[in-house]
Amino acid sequence: MIPANEAFAGTFPFAPHFTEVPGFRMHYVDEGPRDGEIILCLHGEPTWGYLFRHLISTLSRTHRVVVPDHMGFGKSETPTGRSYWLQDHIANLEAFVLALGLTDISLVMHDFGGPVGMGFAARHPERIRRIISANGPTSFGQSDAVDRAVANTAVSPWFQWILKAEANGTLEPVLNNLGYNILSTLKLNGFENNTIIDGTWLEAYGMPFATAAECLGALGWAQGFATSAHQFEIPDPAAERIIRSKPALAIWGEADRTLHAEHFLPLFTALFPSAPIEHLPGVGHYCFEDAPETISSLIADFLRRT
Repeated sequence: MIPANEAFAGTFPFAPHFTEVPGFRMHYVDEGPRDGEIILCLHGEPTWGYLFRHLISTLSRTHRVVVPDHMGFGKSETPTGRSYWLQDHIANLEAFVLALGLTDISLVMHDFGGPVGMGFAARHPERIRRIISANGPTSFGQSDAVDRAVANTAVSPWFQWILKAEANGTLEPVLNNLGYNILSTLKLNGFENNTIIDGTWLEAYGMPFATAAECLGALGWAQGFATSAHQFEIPDPAAERIIRSKPALAIWGEADRTLHAEHFLPLFTALFPSAPIEHLPGVGHYCFEDAPETISSLIADFLRRT
């Protein structure tokens, strides 16, 4: 596990906070004025709150920015004897948000942070103020969601590898060594800005996965996809009606090789037909690494306008 006060050469200068409410030691960043509007940032695979470091610095000047690390990721604990499926992460997030008393939340979601955040929104739509998807699927009971995911898998090297590796028994050995092969894993998912890669950056993303026991989160998310163990939250009609009425923004790096815009943006448009979509040419799956200033500006502007 990353030491609580590890700041990675000053690139992550945020005070650590912890809660035991979800049944494990969950780390989160909580920056900005306590009476500010709440921005809740949700990461995906195999990243952690470090992904949002630029956004935290920008938005915490005016907003309260809360960034939890999911179970098995970042500075959070990786408990044994727990499952790491989507429904577990939704339940953990629910316990976390309710314990902190967060309301009027603007969700910022990346990668599997999308279905986790939308799962929470289905359970507690009254706590949501805005929806912001940045290369993060907004699965919310759409009838074609499964078909779109299947079509995306056919053109996604990451998901194709997961299925093949699970079938031939190499998924666990590879992901159990994620601390050593983190760069190749991140590259398979896709980022375009190679200039960001240095020793500090690699340490920040590799340190959470130093041992096989610390790789359960990353392994669980991949295995859950391969075995169909993830259960997506389906909103009831009242929750769907409430969420459809919220301001929403989609930001999509068009060079994403893992989550292709043509397969996932229609899920967003079906839910928010009049919401703006910002296409970022040349920006990959890890859009917060490829274009941090652009994305911070787009989100800050959206917050001001809505």
